[in-house]
Amino acid sequence: MKLSGRSWIALIIASVIMLTFLSVQSALVFKYIEPTYKSALFGYWSIIAFMPFFYFVVIEFVRKARHKFQSIDDTFNAIDASNILLEFDKDGTITKANPKFYTVLGYDDIIGQSHKVLVADFVQSQWQSFWNELRVGRFKQGEYQRLKSDGSEIWLFGNYNPIKDPYGEVYKVMLIATDITDKKIIEADVNKKNSYLEHAAKILRHDMHSGINTYIPRGLSSLKRRLSEEQIKDLKIDAPLRMIEEGLTHTQKVYKGVKEFTNLVKADAQLEKHEFDLREILISYLSSTSYEKQVVIEELPIIAVNESLFCTAVDNLIRNGLKYNDSSTKVIRIFAEDNYLCIVDNGRGMSQEDLIQWSQPYKRKEGQKEAGSGLGLNICIAIMDEHKFPVTAEKLEIGTKLKIKIR
Repeated sequence: MKLSGRSWIALIIASVIMLTFLSVQSALVFKYIEPTYKSALFGYWSIIAFMPFFYFVVIEFVRKARHKFQSIDDTFNAIDASNILLEFDKDGTITKANPKFYTVLGYDDIIGQSHKVLVADFVQSQWQSFWNELRVGRFKQGEYQRLKSDGSEIWLFGNYNPIKDPYGEVYKVMLIATDITDKKIIEADVNKKNSYLEHAAKILRHDMHSGINTYIPRGLSSLKRRLSEEQIKDLKIDAPLRMIEEGLTHTQKVYKGVKEFTNLVKADAQLEKHEFDLREILISYLSSTSYEKQVVIEELPIIAVNESLFCTAVDNLIRNGLKYNDSSTKVIRIFAEDNYLCIVDNGRGMSQEDLIQWSQPYKRKEGQKEAGSGLGLNICIAIMDEHKFPVTAEKLEIGTKLKIKIR
């Protein structure tokens, strides 16, 4: 029973009243008792009067102690239920293992065996120094590769905790660990794919550069030098040559953007930016597109951007605004508004919630049948993030207003 503050006060008052009552009732008795016994008798009565108080003090002490130990037990049980627990003596011999250890690592009995049975061969040489540090009380935390009963590898994130006796000497070590094998497999897969991506990036940056910016332009220039204007007209190849030139110009722009993208794959990559008039570079980028006349670009500020990546991202946003547009007159308007670059279309409309949903990788609107093209909305957002330009969307009565905060 837990007593409140008022209850304790009431208990003390009751004890005082009982003592007073006993004293009053015994007043006559004191007349017939020798003075030497009066103080002793009063002490006995005090003990009797305050007995309930002392009783509840003891009960409260026991209750608090029991609650404290129960709390410790509950905490340990929670840790035991969700973690792999092992106890070792100071020499690394296993003295205790919880059920989760046996379930995860598959051993039948591990008690009495050395910690070495869990350690992969390639780290055996480090085992002795590892335990020397634990024996002197040094805490260990990290990711550890260990062996299951069948010899397969498992990764644990664990804490090796040296436990000391009252004299400060380590007498055992407790390991609290969780299985992170799935996480390590995913990391290894990502690292492998990153190495493939880096190799592909090198091919794009170096080998494709030769074809797009050297061999094809030289070949086209050589062909035009060998043919007179009359021959070109007679052969009726003036339109195909013009298409090849325009296609090459567009490809070179795309390649430049891809090259900038692949540079970001490199470790510690920094986005290279320079100050540009945004209107000028966007008009130049769109000049080789078939939808150039459907985009109205008003006066825009001069700010620092990566020209290729920024134009590539804005171009993709423009294409989305034209693609998902049921209007008979599809048009995009780009203008500056306060600290924002605004891209407004007259299409179906997209809210901020839609932007968040569709900017997830490979995410499309439910029931959407159109095939995706270009970089994808998530890559456009990523490019703007690299520039520290947050993007928001506002669904208008007709169309969408994308706001890119550029200042």
